[in-house]
Amino acid sequence: MSINAEAAARPAFDGADRLETPCVMIDAARLKANIAQMQAIATDGGVALHPHIKTHKSLAIAGMQRQAGARGVTASHPGEAAVFIRAGFSPVTLAYPLVRPEPVSALLTLGREHGVQVRFIADSMTGLAALERGAEKAGQTADVFIKVDVGLHRCGVDPLTETGIALAERLEASRLTFCGLLSHAGQAYGAGSPDGIRAVAATERRILLAFKERLRRHGIAVPQISVGSTPSLIAHDGFDGIDEIRPGNYVFFDMTAVRLGIIRRDSISLAVSATIISKNRDFYIVDAGSKTLSSDLGAHSTGSGTGFGEAWSADLDRPLSIEKLSEEHGMVARDGTDLAIGARLLIYPNHACVVVNLAPRLTLLDEGNASPLAIDATRRAGSAESGAPVGFE
Repeated sequence: MSINAEAAARPAFDGADRLETPCVMIDAARLKANIAQMQAIATDGGVALHPHIKTHKSLAIAGMQRQAGARGVTASHPGEAAVFIRAGFSPVTLAYPLVRPEPVSALLTLGREHGVQVRFIADSMTGLAALERGAEKAGQTADVFIKVDVGLHRCGVDPLTETGIALAERLEASRLTFCGLLSHAGQAYGAGSPDGIRAVAATERRILLAFKERLRRHGIAVPQISVGSTPSLIAHDGFDGIDEIRPGNYVFFDMTAVRLGIIRRDSISLAVSATIISKNRDFYIVDAGSKTLSSDLGAHSTGSGTGFGEAWSADLDRPLSIEKLSEEHGMVARDGTDLAIGARLLIYPNHACVVVNLAPRLTLLDEGNASPLAIDATRRAGSAESGAPVGFE
């Protein structure tokens, strides 16, 4: 029996009824199936998988990804990267532009101490100068990708202007090492359907390959091309010319992925267990509010749902919508049902990454057994950009 078949055959989140609520839970069978699925996509496509660990922030889950075949990890900020550097994951790609030299120097020094390659990105001359100064202070070189805007219009150079060419020429002339081009097609979360997502993925690849050719004509070789975004890798358009992929959300998925049509609900491996603590004519009131579920409607403000998650009861054959949130209260539309105060609900959140970031801990449910799963990377004092560049504690 395949791992996906095994996951489908077992009760989802078995053991949730014995946990104190609210509780952020992970179904082990579904988690393993999701990890295996993305690794198969990478292997079949001939690309290296460097998963983004901002989704789970867990050394244990990153270890499962590495054991399945992942070739490195990707992080969101210096403190997060430092946790995985200390644990020996290599390479660690900091897919976030730094504009001060101190965190660059600290991360390179930490990487040297632990035998870990650290890779950075730049999308401006300011950022490149910070990387140069940080590398010089650490007495090392630094591996640098140029971040390319492929349509999200967040960070990245415009590949149609001369800015990217000038940045690549400056990088080539520096003591830094040019790794290649890196992008994140986050606009895929707003594409609406698998076909729409596939079109985003095709455009991303076309833009990057065209920019690579422009650089070649300027005498600059592009060693690698790295792309991200879970939707555009599930509904991909092939990987010709791509060297590595950096998805994050795929380990858990969430209601955003369901609404996009790239998964079914039985692939969601993270959920919140909540208790009905009160009810009125219109709503059940549960003990999970915005401090547990967040008020996020979806990644990059692209949520298309009408609520803040989907609540399931063992006594119902359809989900209920979480219509409103207070900090510690969720208001679930009764929609003609009559559940008792004290009943448990299983909530699939809109955006799993944010739920993990808010949670004090995770609980892994494996064949009915519950065990704590640490969230190892947090912002706390760990963000060197916020003033704690040396210790990353």
